[in-house]
Order: sequence, then structure tokens, then C-alpha cells
Amino acid sequence: MLVVGDLMIDVVVVPSGPLNHASDVAADIHLEGGGQAANTACWLAAAGRSVRLVAMVGDDAAAPGALAQLEASGVTFAGAAVPDTTTGMCVVLVDPDGERTMLPDRAANDRLDPDLVVAAVEAGPAWVHLSGYTLLDEGSRPAALAGLARARALGVPVSVDASSAGPLREVGGERFLEWVDGIRILFANDDEVAALGGLDACLRHVEVVVAKHGARGASWVSADTRVSVPAVPTTVVDTIGAGDSLDAGVIGALVVGATPEEALRAGTALAARAVARTGARP
Repeated sequence: MLVVGDLMIDVVVVPSGPLNHASDVAADIHLEGGGQAANTACWLAAAGRSVRLVAMVGDDAAAPGALAQLEASGVTFAGAAVPDTTTGMCVVLVDPDGERTMLPDRAANDRLDPDLVVAAVEAGPAWVHLSGYTLLDEGSRPAALAGLARARALGVPVSVDASSAGPLREVGGERFLEWVDGIRILFANDDEVAALGGLDACLRHVEVVVAKHGARGASWVSADTRVSVPAVPTTVVDTIGAGDSLDAGVIGALVVGATPEEALRAGTALAARAVARTGARP
């Protein structure tokens, strides 16, 4: 399995109460491994898949720790360090109900190397999964498009996560769909599907939409198949990494021959594990 995209360090902030504008509120603050692509890669490894990650780190003091976390999770790093650049970081504010708001600084992630991505695709993975953030940000977009083009040419199945509704609206849903035209699976939550123009608009460009409904589960939608499964009951600690883990469960099951329903159940099972703990990784 090949995952392409972002590697971040998450600064997770859980306030003890409502924020006091221009004043203080006590909070629990800790560092976690993050980045949509890196999270998905780690969940794939946790599901027993062999996985490589193409991403960029800085040449700062944070990079060795970020890479050590990947290695400890069983993920092979196939990226590189960018000189005179910092490793990506994201401040994650967690609400009392576990919902998260993110403030990312993509840093080295916006310097994704097209040659590294193309070489990794040419190495012959069974599947390529791309974080949509690589398309939504101008700096990493050339590498993402190069990787998608090479995968199409080689016939490698590809999935893409739509990533975030706000940036999708900024770049335009139809434009994003043109970038991912012909892929096997588009992962998107309900807000992202709406930002892309709805399911019908998506299915004019992709074979399958796996729609993520949060606490209501997930759906597989294609021209000839519609399957929905409920979420796995659990106690929610935070929702960081829920979508990333669901992606991993679905594609990790598909590559070993699972049906759409079986793949969705594998995805919701991993998502339940993710939301029951702090942070985005296994």
C-alpha cells in the first residue's frame, strides 16, 4: 500500500471549559503524531498491511521524533527532509463533545516532491491512497497531480480523501473532481460531498463514493451499488483521525477481496477504535 500526502505533529488542546476571549482557561495539552496521510498509513499498518508513506518533513528538531513515531507504527517513510523548512504542525482544539477544530501550518508538506511521488507509484503498489490536502494546497498540488497521472497510466487503483469542506469550496468542487477524475474511490464526509456538488456530481468523475456520516456510519455509493452500515457503538474521547482510520479500514479490506459491505464494516470498526482514544493514530 502507498499513501501520499501530509505528515504533521498535532498539538492537541482540550480546554477545561469555554474559551475566555482575551483571557485564560486551563487546558490539557499534549503532542501527537498527525497528518491525514500519515494517520491513514499508521491505521493501515495496524490493520496488518505493508505500507509506505511519501511525505515531507523539515530539517528541524521535530522531524526525527515524527519519523520515529512512523517507524514504531510499522510505516516505511519514503519521503525526504526539506532544507531550511519546519515540519508541519497543527493545533487541534477539542470540544466537550469530542469534535475538533484544526489550525494547521503545513510547512514542509507544501514542498511535496513530484519525483518522489512518481517513483513510489512506479514501484508497483497494490493501491495508492492520496490525501486531498495535497491537491487543495498549491505547493503540493503538482506532486499530487503527477502521482495521479502516473497511477492512471499504470492502472493502479487509487483512492482520494476529500479532506476538508472549506478549502474544497475555495478551490471549487468541479475543479477538484476534475483533478481526481477516474479514481476508484472518493472518501468524503457529508459536508465535503455537499461542497463537491452532491453525490451525482461526484459519480460523474469517480467509480465509488464512500460517504462518511460520523455517528451515523458510512455508505458505499456507485452506479450499481448502494450499501450503508451503522457506526460501531463506542464512547467518544475525540474525533481526531476518525475519517483517516475509516479510509484505512475500507481500502485495507478491499485489497484482500472484501465486498463493499465488509469493507465499510472494517472501516467503521477502525473508526470506533480511533474515536475511543486521544489522538489520531493507533
